Amino acid sequence: MRDETQQREVIVERRASAGIIRLNRPRALNSLTLEMVRAVAAALDDFAADATIAAVVVSGEGERGFCAGGDIRALHESGRAGTDLAMTFWREEFRLNYRIATYPKPYVALMDGITMGGGVGLSSHGRHRVVTERTRLAMPETGIGYFPDVGATWLLSRTPGEVGTWMGLTGLTIDAADVIYAGLADHHIASFRLPDLVDTLAELPRNAASRDVEAVLKNLSSDPGTSAVKSNRDLIEHSFHFGAVEEIIHALENEPDDFAAEMLRILHTRSPTSLKLALRLLRLGRQSRNLAECLNRELGACVQILKSPDFYEGIRAAIIDKDRNPRWIPATVETVDQAVIDAFFRPAEPPLAL
Repeated sequence: MRDETQQREVIVERRASAGIIRLNRPRALNSLTLEMVRAVAAALDDFAADATIAAVVVSGEGERGFCAGGDIRALHESGRAGTDLAMTFWREEFRLNYRIATYPKPYVALMDGITMGGGVGLSSHGRHRVVTERTRLAMPETGIGYFPDVGATWLLSRTPGEVGTWMGLTGLTIDAADVIYAGLADHHIASFRLPDLVDTLAELPRNAASRDVEAVLKNLSSDPGTSAVKSNRDLIEHSFHFGAVEEIIHALENEPDDFAAEMLRILHTRSPTSLKLALRLLRLGRQSRNLAECLNRELGACVQILKSPDFYEGIRAAIIDKDRNPRWIPATVETVDQAVIDAFFRPAEPPLAL
């Protein structure tokens, strides 16, 4: 926060007993740079040590998004050039995710607008997660030749039934009611009430606890409506519980349902390598003892992803050329070499210092 770039991209302030962190790249949907990760981490350290701060509030500037994830163009360029920026970013981002999950003070994330990838890492690991009528959340990584990271293999593995598997493989966007149903947020508050929420949190005494923050949130909460994901849970459960992507596709092919047909169409647009990698990570995440195990496993996969042609092709199609027509190698899940997937599970050295 000491140089001009960090001041411009992350705004940090103290308002009475609230420490406030605002991501400030609205034209980029507040997508994260390495400098932003470092600025948020430094602010959290400062607020944790400040006895006058009762709670920390994290939000995104602009009305379109909380945070659309990491700056994937920068990661693409780093991988192509062979620089260490990509791995440095992932290491520091994952440490920040763990810091949020274990933060000693109430951490309130305002997931207003688009919340994807790294934005989920900044919010859903927190203790108090707020969505609004504008929330649109996704882990869309299989569509760019990547995989759900930022500890999502821990979070998605603990959603009801196979909802997390469905989210991680399809990468589809869900709304506020779905996010709460999935256990990735706690409260729905109308976006126009967020300024009042921040003001009220700032008025809490400096010794306020999580229960005091919860009382404020519940007082301002409203009904998020019906969850479409919950309505389709039986089909999701039936089709996505398998341990192989081929079995999931086969199950969807045998469902005489428009929802199943659409899920099948979506899966056929995703990177076959990413689908297999994501499913294996999610199944291992379900068996993991804690978030740290998942983050270290994901970091190992990050090392290998920089060698994957689909990672560069996916970002090319989505961000650089924007033709939305990636050509995956290989083109089908049946032709993905198991040895290629196995290589993603070599531990990163050194492991994360958590």
